[in-house]
Amino acid sequence: MSDTRFSPPATPTPSSAGPDEGGGPANTGARWPLPEEAFWSERTDPHGALPGDQPAPGTSAQPAGPAQPAGPAQPAGPAQPAGLRAVPAGPPPVDPRGVPADVRPTSPRGVPVDAQPGGAAPGEAGRVATEERPLTQAEPKTEAEPAKRKRDPFLDNVKFVLIALVVVGHSLVPTLSADSSRALYVFIYTFHMPLFVLISGYLSRNFWNSNAKTNKLVDTFLVPYVIVEVGYAALRFSLGQKWSLTIIDPAWLNWYLLALLFWRLSTPVWKRMKYPVPVAIAIYLFAGFSQISGDFSMDRFFGLLPFFVIGLVMQPEHFELLNRRWIKIVSVFTVIGAAAVAIYIAPRAPLDPFYFKHSFQDMDLSWYMGLGLRTGLLVCSLAMCFAVLALVPRSETWFSDLGTRTLYCYLLHGIPVLIAKEMGWLEFPWLHGPLGVLAISSSCFALAIILCLPETRTVFKWVLEPRLVWLYRRPSRS
Repeated sequence: MSDTRFSPPATPTPSSAGPDEGGGPANTGARWPLPEEAFWSERTDPHGALPGDQPAPGTSAQPAGPAQPAGPAQPAGPAQPAGLRAVPAGPPPVDPRGVPADVRPTSPRGVPVDAQPGGAAPGEAGRVATEERPLTQAEPKTEAEPAKRKRDPFLDNVKFVLIALVVVGHSLVPTLSADSSRALYVFIYTFHMPLFVLISGYLSRNFWNSNAKTNKLVDTFLVPYVIVEVGYAALRFSLGQKWSLTIIDPAWLNWYLLALLFWRLSTPVWKRMKYPVPVAIAIYLFAGFSQISGDFSMDRFFGLLPFFVIGLVMQPEHFELLNRRWIKIVSVFTVIGAAAVAIYIAPRAPLDPFYFKHSFQDMDLSWYMGLGLRTGLLVCSLAMCFAVLALVPRSETWFSDLGTRTLYCYLLHGIPVLIAKEMGWLEFPWLHGPLGVLAISSSCFALAIILCLPETRTVFKWVLEPRLVWLYRRPSRS
């Protein structure tokens, strides 16, 4: 009489074995110290059966073991425990994976247990393996969940530096008649928005892999865009200007929301290309031949497209390359040289090229002069972007937390800046000089800190980051 309480231990079939015979979920099963669904789902359980179909530990409802072949009468064996059924003679039973149950029990290494040293009996080996299997299956379920990945302070440091420069650049506009203000303005606009777009591209690499991030296309872009457009139209009207509201033509700083929306919508296209960066640069250069309107920020979309695509293809190791000592030294000289060039060209240089949106015709340039200007500006901007990335601190700083709320600073700083412009607070004569540049920069730096505080987010979160959970369908569970 065969021992019908126990079945041979389940082992992977030769067809399911992977290239790595020594390890991996396919060969080690539930004995991996990982959550059970980390590498397989319920439909691909390593033991060939759904978790709900497996008997609970300690019960006798196991699949029947190998039956003795029919033949001469066997010697009488020990009495069978009560409550167990005998297996009738006939074809060998088949387990849920379709493997005949009369195969010789094997150890986890694939060696028959009756051939192992020690001469263990097949029934005993099957009993031991079957009794231990429920214990090993329970291990992954008790494994603690992995700790949440810590936020990288480096990118937050970069974002805060850039958002402070955005506020400074917008506040310098009324004083651009002074050479000192104009030089700082040219220096800032050479790299601050290109680097912002590059960081946005880098953070969009896995954007479409998450339903929550996809929902942000509406929560963080479309809804705030409409609210900010209406808010700034009402603010201008209250300051004595004519009421003007054109949703398709973003006003002032609101262009970035629409441009980033379309950049992220185009992400799957760029990730499918073999050579996305050369294609983006070609589009950027030839866009200068067309007078692209500002509707839906299309002029900025094409003008800053290379920076987004470059950020999209960058990997963490590329940022690590910028952390070398000799690159930091070169970056210092790059920033100093760029500042010197800005001071030199500020009195005579036009500002239109630094907005990355005007056509060759708008700037009164021939086609070859326009292509040369756009190429040179792209090279200079990238050099400054990488220099700033190399020099910004990588460790936790006092402004790292402020860099997590740059959206609030970007969308809200226009209110005090617009009021200061309309009230004439930025047109005092003493502001048109180096001392005025220092005063404006310091004030804008303090304003950026205030608008990035957690208290500011608490007050304006319901407007700028609305939770529209009711608007979306829940993802289906397969």
